Amino acid sequence: MLNVHNLSVSFAGSDLFSGVTFKLNKGDRIGLIGKNGAGKSTLLKVISKDIESSGGTMAFDKDVRIGFLRQDIDFVEGRTILEEAYQAFEEIKQLETKIDQINVELAERTDYESEYYHDLMVNLNNFSHRYELLGGYNYQGNTERILQGLGFQREDFDKLTETFSGGWRMRIELAKLLLQDNDILLLDEPTNHLDIESIIWLENFLKSYAGAIVLVSHDKMFLDNVTNRTIEISLGKIYDYKKPYSQFLLLRDEIKEKQLQAQKNQEKEIKATQQLIDKFRAKANKASMAQSLIKKLDKVELIEVDNDDNAVMNIRFQVSKDPGKVVFEAENLSKSYGDKHVLENVNLLIERNSKIAFVGQNGQGKSTLAKIMVGEIAHGGHLKLGHNVEIGYFAQNQSEYLDPEKTVLEIMEDAATDSNRAKVRDMLGAFLFGGEAVDKKAKMLSGGERNRLALCKLLLSPFNVLIMDEPTNHLDIASKNVLKQALKNFNGTLILVSHDRDFLQGLATTVYGFKDKVIKEYLGDIDFFLEQHQIENLREAEKRTVVETTAKPSKKGQFQLSKEEEKELKKLKNQLSKIESQIDNLEKEILEMDTKLADDYEKTASEINFFEKYESKKKKIEELMEEWTEIEEKVANCS
Repeated sequence: MLNVHNLSVSFAGSDLFSGVTFKLNKGDRIGLIGKNGAGKSTLLKVISKDIESSGGTMAFDKDVRIGFLRQDIDFVEGRTILEEAYQAFEEIKQLETKIDQINVELAERTDYESEYYHDLMVNLNNFSHRYELLGGYNYQGNTERILQGLGFQREDFDKLTETFSGGWRMRIELAKLLLQDNDILLLDEPTNHLDIESIIWLENFLKSYAGAIVLVSHDKMFLDNVTNRTIEISLGKIYDYKKPYSQFLLLRDEIKEKQLQAQKNQEKEIKATQQLIDKFRAKANKASMAQSLIKKLDKVELIEVDNDDNAVMNIRFQVSKDPGKVVFEAENLSKSYGDKHVLENVNLLIERNSKIAFVGQNGQGKSTLAKIMVGEIAHGGHLKLGHNVEIGYFAQNQSEYLDPEKTVLEIMEDAATDSNRAKVRDMLGAFLFGGEAVDKKAKMLSGGERNRLALCKLLLSPFNVLIMDEPTNHLDIASKNVLKQALKNFNGTLILVSHDRDFLQGLATTVYGFKDKVIKEYLGDIDFFLEQHQIENLREAEKRTVVETTAKPSKKGQFQLSKEEEKELKKLKNQLSKIESQIDNLEKEILEMDTKLADDYEKTASEINFFEKYESKKKKIEELMEEWTEIEEKVANCS
């Protein structure tokens, strides 16, 4: 599909990367990785022909179609979400117009025997046939399915695109690309504005994508679940392996170890040969042998070890002072934006040293609650801050909090106090802003650089409660790992709004799930939440199915079930009822165990086989769910 050979891109006389060579085949799902500024987005722009390379060649298969999800999106105002999504079907929409025009003309004409009327009928047949081949009778349903998969509700479809935030507009653009059936799909940070449910949906969609995919992402779990090949850009070179990200790292380390060993062995051989040369040079009868060894040494190709770009941030979050036991206490908290109610009657109590994750679909109130906690927006109900609480806040959209016309250094100096102003340059250096980088204006910074600057600025103020809204957006994987370790070492209270499953693993011990204006507490980590959430979704689906099955009226005129079939159907329904009762009882038992564990962890955890019993009940629920699904299918076939 695509052959890239010896590609290079230079800016101001300096190579961003050079000698890039690879082949893109159908079915390849490539994770393009590297540090911020390595050239990942630039390479996508070159492949999409948005910009020209400085050297090298690209050879595409004939008529290959490329779809590119860019970071900067510009929509035509006045279109609804559906109308914008339908732009993916340019030829289908053109055919619809032509077919409508012909039908209008046919309805008005009466010269049925004329040649012109005959031509109209031929054109109508041809256009209709082409329309069907392109999926004209299915595109509307496919569009709605993909929009819903990306988090839109049906009531959103007729709303204008300009009424939605940049993150939601990015989802519309992503929907258009997924609908276009391109041969090559280029995705630049597709998960940045997606919630966990939408990310999981997108993973499943991309796994079955027929064409080739090249995606830039810093979401390790997303890369592992979607890709089958990894290309890393590091220090101007690429490393290409047919493995997903985590396997690529292991393989890369193995190869580097072998390179190091081979290099050491070669150095020993070269040293031994040089000693022989020095020894033979001193003897006249050995001079020719010395010259032979010198020529042999000149032909040796020195083994190089792949260089790694190991420059990373240096972060330490320190607690300013000890707060009281209760950090936040909310009672009947609510928030509305016009007629839209985001939060209603929220009651919660957050204690000192809690590690909490806010998760849920976009628009469910996660960022809203975070802003209420830091006093940024008004709200209904009551919110009380605990004694000695000092809040550090990392906002989701950094561009709104950094003056675009000020330099990196000016932003830091403005936020500094007399006690830490002298440390500003050292702090910036620890966040990879060294030398001339401190003189860059904020508007010239990349997304990753803005995040790093915001993190650095955050450390200028004291805090013992840290609230972070999507802190990993635009951060490369190495920077995310450093941030995660720093947060693990933070001894204060941590509240994270995040969609990054890998980042949340090992950080949050409690998850607050946001859905339909209600906040539900899950006393476990992100994996526990996802597991419980999946079970809850299955339970909702089965309840709907049971209602539909039991409420289905008999239809006159259809065949009647025999007595044996009615007996079998009754038996199956009894089995369903029994299994549902077992699942309900087990879920109640697990909930009681969760509550018991939360009330007195040490005492409960010390009980004999407590966790074995806990896991056994969860496993039993999964087995019962599978059994329920099989029986329900039998019921559907009998009905």
